[in-house]
Amino acid sequence: MLGGAVGEYGIRVIGEAEDVDRESRSLARWLRDDDAIRTSALVKLTQAPPRPGEMGGAFDVVQLVVDSGFQLGNLALAYAAWRGSRSRPSAVTVEHRGRRVTLDTTDPEEIARILAALGEDGD
Repeated sequence: MLGGAVGEYGIRVIGEAEDVDRESRSLARWLRDDDAIRTSALVKLTQAPPRPGEMGGAFDVVQLVVDSGFQLGNLALAYAAWRGSRSRPSAVTVEHRGRRVTLDTTDPEEIARILAALGEDGD
């Protein structure tokens, strides 16, 4: 990753527990292999904090720690390509600075528009 970290995005796959784990790992690998993502973001899998009523954080979250060169358009393209490669495409929830959006399409332009809502405070 170039430069210093300037932000974080958490990506959580939506689905059944066994699918979530597998799909989270697949998405993390896909993002790590994407040249445009890996040059401006560190991709990690982290354990999600437990939700109310859960025993523990059983689901993985793909965490992107990004630098100033990170572009949401690259994330939109990478997610669209990953989702299009899946036999049973998974939707994801992306969180950034307390804002959360859900992606459930393979249209990169629509994904970019939805992701733009995360940065409406000018970042």
